[in-house]
Amino acid sequence: MEKLDGIAGWVVGLMETLGAPGAGLATAIENLAPPIPSELILPLAGFTASQGNMSLVAAIAWTTAGSVAGALVLYGLGALLGRDRTVALLARVPFVTAADIEKSEDWFARHGRKTVFFGRMIPVFRSLISIPAGVERMPIGVFTLLTALGSLIWNSVFVLAGYLLGENWEVVQRYSGWLTNGVIAVCAVAVAVFVAVRVRARMRARVR
Repeated sequence: MEKLDGIAGWVVGLMETLGAPGAGLATAIENLAPPIPSELILPLAGFTASQGNMSLVAAIAWTTAGSVAGALVLYGLGALLGRDRTVALLARVPFVTAADIEKSEDWFARHGRKTVFFGRMIPVFRSLISIPAGVERMPIGVFTLLTALGSLIWNSVFVLAGYLLGENWEVVQRYSGWLTNGVIAVCAVAVAVFVAVRVRARMRARVR
């Protein structure tokens, strides 16, 4: 296997040492430190699985568990520290700004539980959406379920792509932006349809 440098080398080393739990640990860290992108970690998990260091199923299961674990940490921070102290703390993380957190809060305020599910497929947002969910004390069981489902879909796509591409796993990163934009478009359409249905239902109720 060709030697990898930087973050990629560290991630692969972690997975080679710990196996599938290493993939889960890397994914959990990614949730807590958005500058480390899942679009890098997940294809690498698939690539490492293709080298025989873990099974494909284990790679998907552990990365999803890591996503949930990282999200629960941020949920807990939001619930325990409150909005202002959590924002002040996370604003110190490189490449994370108060504006990013405020956007996540706005989305959560407008769309509630749907953002927890769909937000798992949008960079940076996937981590930060856990904060308003914790601040607003969203039922933790619902939060965990939606986080797990959204993460399972997203992680499976990227891990499987890395597994199938093998040594060419970096190709996934080149096209990850297209996939992200596609998810955002689907979310926007879903929200628009939801609003249209609700407005139509209210209009019918008024006519009656």
